[in-house]
Amino acid sequence: MLPAATALQASQQIETIIASVSQIILGKENVVRLAVTCLLARGHLLFEDQPGVGKTMLSQALAQALGLGFRRVQFTSDLLPADILGASVYDRDTAAFHFHRGPVFTQVLLADEINRATPKTQSALLEAMEEGKITADGSTHPLPEPFFVIATQNPSSQIGTFMLPESQMDRFLMRLALGVPD
Repeated sequence: MLPAATALQASQQIETIIASVSQIILGKENVVRLAVTCLLARGHLLFEDQPGVGKTMLSQALAQALGLGFRRVQFTSDLLPADILGASVYDRDTAAFHFHRGPVFTQVLLADEINRATPKTQSALLEAMEEGKITADGSTHPLPEPFFVIATQNPSSQIGTFMLPESQMDRFLMRLALGVPD
């Protein structure tokens, strides 16, 4: 249990972060508060909303306010798991394969429009989200701490979207919507 002074300091720091992000994402303090709560609880966040309501901006602002590394992956139907996780590349000079890390090696990963990728590509994040590591070519690679996935999903009624499998949905602690700005 935290001493009262430490708990008060932590609470003040959280309020400062929420206020900072709320200056960028106007009128959505409740959603910002829930997003910060999700990160502190070591969960992952899924935004289900229409395009253009500020989901990407919120993700960037949250990472910046917390001083965390941020990367964005645009999920498309031609994206492959190696495009997210990384791949081993042969180096002729050393006559060996070397693993080149993908964008998943960050603290805050925005999986933008995750349901535009095929289920095989969506599943590339399963191990990362559950265990904080990835396995590629038989080797395990730990991910940075904290590791927080913010995924956005377009309505399934839109053309070119795939349903997220139940195993993927289970990895998200919260499902939120920003809604249309005032």
